[in-house]
Amino acid sequence: MSLYRTELRRLAKRRFTRYMSLLGLLVLAAVLVGVFFTNQKIDASQLAKAERQATQDYQSQVRYTEQERVNCEQAKKAGTPNDGRFPDDCADISAPPREVFDARNYLPSTFDFRETFDQTLVPFAAILALVGFVVGASFVGAEWSTGGMMNLLLWRPKRLTVLLTKLAALLTGILAVTLPAAVVWFAGFWGVATFRGSTEKMTSGAWQSFALTGLRGVVLVLVLTTIGFALASLGRHTAMALGGVVAVMVVFQFGLGILLAMASVRWAEAWLLPTYLLAWMMKTVTLQDYQSCNFSYSGECTPQTYDVTWQQSSVLLSVGVVVILGAALWAIRRRDIS
Repeated sequence: MSLYRTELRRLAKRRFTRYMSLLGLLVLAAVLVGVFFTNQKIDASQLAKAERQATQDYQSQVRYTEQERVNCEQAKKAGTPNDGRFPDDCADISAPPREVFDARNYLPSTFDFRETFDQTLVPFAAILALVGFVVGASFVGAEWSTGGMMNLLLWRPKRLTVLLTKLAALLTGILAVTLPAAVVWFAGFWGVATFRGSTEKMTSGAWQSFALTGLRGVVLVLVLTTIGFALASLGRHTAMALGGVVAVMVVFQFGLGILLAMASVRWAEAWLLPTYLLAWMMKTVTLQDYQSCNFSYSGECTPQTYDVTWQQSSVLLSVGVVVILGAALWAIRRRDIS
């Protein structure tokens, strides 16, 4: 009997695997439905209504400004104390230009596929990566805690082969859930854009960019699934993986973030893991140093920036997988199975 097929069957029959996968898919479905009902398709009547609303707000602001200028001049003539309410020169009180009241700001939310779809791939990857991490940790952690791993090694004593076959079956199962979910995700949001937004300006380059982002999302799901599996195998219990994540989030994320903020460390976000995970999905995350200024010829203050790229994230993820999975393989080879 093939060990790989046996592990696939065991993974598929585990109730925890089914429930977690179903829960993750339901959350994704809820996101899709929520986006559908919170967006509208913009037509000519809505554009005209938004333009009227923008004009009304501009006229209201003009009337308010004129009244404030009159109040300022009256206060100057009466010698009333200013108390900082009015400027020294009442002529400085003027209404903002008409172009500030852009009609687009008065339109209801609409889903533009080209402009917005790549942002939806971030929660898609995050939710399925969480499912993969927990399922992977439970899949091998339960084997260790119930003694199933020891019984299996009596039948197939090659330790590394057994562990890697379990991992291969796990990744196959996660991939079997992720790939169809990704296809439905693309199709679902195309439908949202068709009925509640716009599918205009889609080019082959845009499709290629979305496909590459989706591919990186799938890779992220597989990477975190592997890490969850390896942590649970290293600690011989599911709690090892889950406890490790809690420790990383509390100590190295929240604690370190607070410490870096208190110390006013430059580019503090560059030391935090979520920045690199987001950069992996979005290709680039630009950090800004608001304590520094580059003054332009117009006198505008522009903060200095630092880019975290997906290439840097790929190095971090690769090192993490190699170190954690390597430690799990070394542990199962060197330690007694008891």
